[in-house]
Amino acid sequence: MPKKIRELIKELEKAGFVNRGGKGSHRNFLHPCGIALTLSGQLGHDAKPYQEKLVRQKIEEVTK
Repeated sequence: MPKKIRELIKELEKAGFVNRGGKGSHRNFLHPCGIALTLSGQLGHDAKPYQEKLVRQKIEEVTK
């Protein structure tokens, strides 16, 4: 079962990313160490597999 976009956002915020806003359904996240990520989609929609993978990779980058 795919995660929801809101769940990915919670994971990013827990890892220290800050939502810098965006346009439409796009949200730009920035970590204090300089890693950026753009996530698109409505909060209640299922996340695409590539989105889950990207979020996982970015979180791993900041936790090293």
